Amino acid sequence: MRLVRFLAQDRSAYGILDNDDIVELDGAGYASLSSRRAVHRAAEVRLLAPCVPSKIVAVGLNYRDHARELGMAVPENPVLFLKPPTAVIGPGDDIFYPAMSRQVDYEGELGIVIRDRVSRIAVEDARKHILGYTCANDVTARDLQKQDGQWTRAKGFDTFCPVGPWIETDLDPDDLAIETYLNGERRQSSRTSQFVFGVDRLVSFISQVMTLEPGDLIITGTPAGIGPMKSGDEVEVRIEGVGSLKNRVSAEFGVRSAE
Repeated sequence: MRLVRFLAQDRSAYGILDNDDIVELDGAGYASLSSRRAVHRAAEVRLLAPCVPSKIVAVGLNYRDHARELGMAVPENPVLFLKPPTAVIGPGDDIFYPAMSRQVDYEGELGIVIRDRVSRIAVEDARKHILGYTCANDVTARDLQKQDGQWTRAKGFDTFCPVGPWIETDLDPDDLAIETYLNGERRQSSRTSQFVFGVDRLVSFISQVMTLEPGDLIITGTPAGIGPMKSGDEVEVRIEGVGSLKNRVSAEFGVRSAE
């Protein structure tokens, strides 16, 4: 099942994508998938980010090839950081290049969307609390990351977390192809089987640290091949069994992005 959030007639709604149609759900969120309303043509609505997280929990160095790329050791426990909810944008929305940065990188990632309120769950119980999976891009101002020595500013700008195009609920996430394309050229290619910490371990581990709320987003790390973008570029994250997330990079008003 593909769950979507969309804009129709100047209002946002939640629905189920059924081929070329979207069946609107009655009420806010995905709490009741059986209570349904109108049917919309998918071509006539605008898809939004499929979740509205209270927080975005990101995982660093979770692909072995990416750790090697950075010359860093594989961590013994998941390396966590947060991105603000204001970083979220949807499919087709612009990524804005901040004036204070001269290198903004793409990082294609698998996103996990949480189903319900959970805390301190066991690894074997993790799947029952996952609503589904989506594509995400952990956009990063790489120069600021190096300058600051920590990641909040570099990864926290508005528009720095594209998500979408939908949430796929019927999926085994353990061995999926993940790719990132820049202007149609493949720059990242790996599989989720290369995770240092798998989906179940991540959800359980994070729930030991903080309570997860419905709609919260976990982005699971990026493979090797990270690199810079410039104004006018189109970046696409493709994940097997999920779909394709495309966004264009735009300079902030009156500001020239890095060349």
